[in-house]
Amino acid sequence: MAPRTTKTTKTTRATHPVLSTRALGRATLARQLLLAPAAMSAKDAVSHLVGLQAQNTRPPYVALAARLDGFRPEHLSDLMESREVARIVTMRSTIHTHTADDVLTLRPLVQAARDREIGIFRKGLAGVDLDRLADLARAFVDERPRTPKEIREALLVEWPDADPQSLGVAARCLLPLVQVTPRGLWRRSGQVSLTTAETWLGRPAAPVPAPDDTVLRYLAAFGPASVKDMQTWCGLTRLRDAFERLRPRLLTFQDEHGVELFDLPDAPRPDEDTPAPPRFLPEFDNLVLSHADRTRVVSPEARSRTWKGNQAYCVFLLDGLLAGLWRLEETKERTTMIIQPFGSPNKPQRAELEAEAVRMLGMLAQPGVPYEVGFGTVES
Repeated sequence: MAPRTTKTTKTTRATHPVLSTRALGRATLARQLLLAPAAMSAKDAVSHLVGLQAQNTRPPYVALAARLDGFRPEHLSDLMESREVARIVTMRSTIHTHTADDVLTLRPLVQAARDREIGIFRKGLAGVDLDRLADLARAFVDERPRTPKEIREALLVEWPDADPQSLGVAARCLLPLVQVTPRGLWRRSGQVSLTTAETWLGRPAAPVPAPDDTVLRYLAAFGPASVKDMQTWCGLTRLRDAFERLRPRLLTFQDEHGVELFDLPDAPRPDEDTPAPPRFLPEFDNLVLSHADRTRVVSPEARSRTWKGNQAYCVFLLDGLLAGLWRLEETKERTTMIIQPFGSPNKPQRAELEAEAVRMLGMLAQPGVPYEVGFGTVES
């Protein structure tokens, strides 16, 4: 199938059509269900997006509220309680909410990256037999879910001279540990308790798969994208061979800097002038973390304003680009969403932002508690 022709796709002397940065942004927003709320179930959305960033407990709910039509937080909570989705460390060594099927396939795929992570803590693991550590930790957490503190203390009995944090990291890296409920449930979360994915989900993990299917799924959710983009998303290296195997099934483009991009033939690539309504995203949303070159949605200037120390802020999009921060202020009497633009939105843009904020609050605010929207400034 030939690439779609738009006024933002042109052919150069090279063999690949060029996609503008703005056109790349619109394509990614379409894949991320952010151009219009999708009529899709929460489970199907978690699968399509290949997981949701879940470093904190609330972001997966905000992420789905931004993307789905008629989403209610209990839709995801119910999936967690029925063990159809679970929280586990996968891409980039961070916690994600995945479907049960993805927990048992994606975690083995990224295991090589988790093995490399252990090397960072090798000084604290001097004299530790990692195979024995994995066996002891597995038996301990499969007996019943354990807290990270309990896991560290149990391993210290075997290796009293080792660094406790390093022992805990090694267990987390070597084993597919899921955070069991009530951790992660909407407004009912508890402390972190861990057991293996196989025990929690009641079936074995898959053998380490070839990355080819995940490449196709990544492109469906984040494309068009380069090899380096996908490596940034998942934390793996040496994925070029998988892209080359798939090349006959893919279209190829290049960005404005000449970087080769791959894409699925039938994936949406809207015109760069396609309207992109405001969207409010949680901290760490994968939209802004899953490409080596993030300029399709985040300008270099905006990127530097979304973090303070180790703290990441909730962000919003305006005309397809990250344009400011937001936060919720909740009391028993009222929930207020404070919108903090980086620039000065005009009157129609402010009205659109307020309307989208009201839509989000209708899903996220506590039932029966009034809510409102306010505008503020970003602290320097």
